[in-house]
Amino acid sequence: MVVTALLLSYAAVDIFLPLRRDLTQFDPVAVGELEAKMWRSYYERRHVSLFLELAQTLRTQYRFPLLRSYVGAYYGASAAFVFKEGRERSDYEKALPTLRTYFGMIRNTGSIDFDVGRATTLELEWWIVHRERERYPSDALGHACAEAAAALYRVPAASTLEHGRLRAQAMLLRDARAEAGGVTEPEWANIGLLLQQSYRALRGAVASASGTSGNLDSGKEP
Repeated sequence: MVVTALLLSYAAVDIFLPLRRDLTQFDPVAVGELEAKMWRSYYERRHVSLFLELAQTLRTQYRFPLLRSYVGAYYGASAAFVFKEGRERSDYEKALPTLRTYFGMIRNTGSIDFDVGRATTLELEWWIVHRERERYPSDALGHACAEAAAALYRVPAASTLEHGRLRAQAMLLRDARAEAGGVTEPEWANIGLLLQQSYRALRGAVASASGTSGNLDSGKEP
């Protein structure tokens, strides 16, 4: 009984305790590599792989404790697959409640007092712009990604434009190769490099805003 109570107490603290972890300090190379893996798992419908990779991303980018990372990954992956089955905006918006819980967990872990509702809305918006990209100007996806990142890190959207542009470029490369017959291993590697560059740009933006150097040269070169 005592052991069970201790384990339950540990789990509750790990999952629910508000933390103030510095979200500006992350390894852009590791985050970029993980995002490329998550995209591949998402499009290949490998739900378990996506779940595990997202949990690792939450620990790497947002500094989640172990158990919390798996709970957060459940909500994030659930929102992604609800969205994936959608066909129009009203369908896509069914992902909002789960996605809001996901961003609430990030807010409860980090030191940035961002607006959870706004971050959730802007995250879903770039998903929609990507899905329906033929309806939008060519630069809309990059701007949507920039706005989403700016909302979470509470920095000006102008400072995250390079991050958004590179992230959109990686998405569109994947889309083009998939439409042409499939994404090869070298092409997945190129997508990963673009994402690493994207997260380098993001880390530079948030480090500048926070007044820190951010140790931007850490990690291997993309």
